[in-house]
Amino acid sequence: MNRLIGLVDVDGHAKKKKWGATVYPNLALTKIARYHKEQDDYVEWAWPLKHYDRVYISKVFNFSPDDLTAYDADEVIRGGTGYDISSQLPDEIDRLQPDYSIYPALPKDTAYGFLTRGCPNKCQWCVVPRKEGKIRPYMDIDQIAIEGRKKVVLMDNNILAAGDYAREQLEKIIERGYHVDFNQALDARLVNDEYARLLARIKFIGHRVRFGCDTPAQIGEVERAVELMTGYGFKGSIFLYTMIGGKSDFNESYSRIHYWWIRNHELRSRHAGYGIYPYAQPYRDPDNPRFTPPNGKRTWRGGSTNIRYSRSRTSPTSLPARALSARPGLSDSATGRRADQYRRKESLIHKTKQLWNRNDFTPT
Repeated sequence: MNRLIGLVDVDGHAKKKKWGATVYPNLALTKIARYHKEQDDYVEWAWPLKHYDRVYISKVFNFSPDDLTAYDADEVIRGGTGYDISSQLPDEIDRLQPDYSIYPALPKDTAYGFLTRGCPNKCQWCVVPRKEGKIRPYMDIDQIAIEGRKKVVLMDNNILAAGDYAREQLEKIIERGYHVDFNQALDARLVNDEYARLLARIKFIGHRVRFGCDTPAQIGEVERAVELMTGYGFKGSIFLYTMIGGKSDFNESYSRIHYWWIRNHELRSRHAGYGIYPYAQPYRDPDNPRFTPPNGKRTWRGGSTNIRYSRSRTSPTSLPARALSARPGLSDSATGRRADQYRRKESLIHKTKQLWNRNDFTPT
């Protein structure tokens, strides 16, 4: 058709790679680019002073500052969960493979995608059940690992809840020798003996597997899952998303994170061969873009340490395993040996402590 198509990535996570960061593309835009190139259209990042036949503006998170540029285009289409939770790509675009060439900073050996869509849980910070419904198969791993890319970042929200399909895909990942990262974390509650055996055989990117530990009840489930996996020979590290805020008050959040601080030091002292690293992640209200999370800053500095916060569980942001380092001095400074030390890091909550005790958000 020879139309000129402009793209705008409002969140902009893949435009500049920071040291140690994982780069994430806007998958919707990569598929839109593929679709239009197959229609013989020319696709580029939109420029304000250039005329386009159509401009696509995509926004994943409602709290990302909007792009207010007045683009010169015959048609402007805004899409993504950041604008409308019900926003979906047409099937003829959604089923396409991404065009990674629009993001030159992406690693050439890494692919991105979903094996499943949806989730059976209804977590207070997550829009996935409302947007995508119950969990269901979406794509095969071979459809994602295109162009010879052997590393695959999988953004499934709860792959282990997919039952037989999950087992089929895990077995295929092992058989093909793919290196993967389930970057939205696995649900430790669903790790049974069979899953543990398969997970122990998978090659994880960075030798790291992610779990969620957002409530006190999940501590025991994570311990159980890790014990099962290590029993089958897993040698990597354990990365834990630990949600703070929302319906968790200060003391509960501290106790949960401090528990893993103690466990990590215990594992190091007996040279267990793996570490467990909690990642403090502030709650955000998915229905209120103006909601101020605990410590509105992206970084909390304490002594010689940085703790970096992800903006959302479903956020394509930098999630380094060294968020709490294995070095005692750094993790000690980060979490504090005692609650009173932790309280001295009041910049973590500053003037938003009252928000931590609010229960005004009801999960759907």
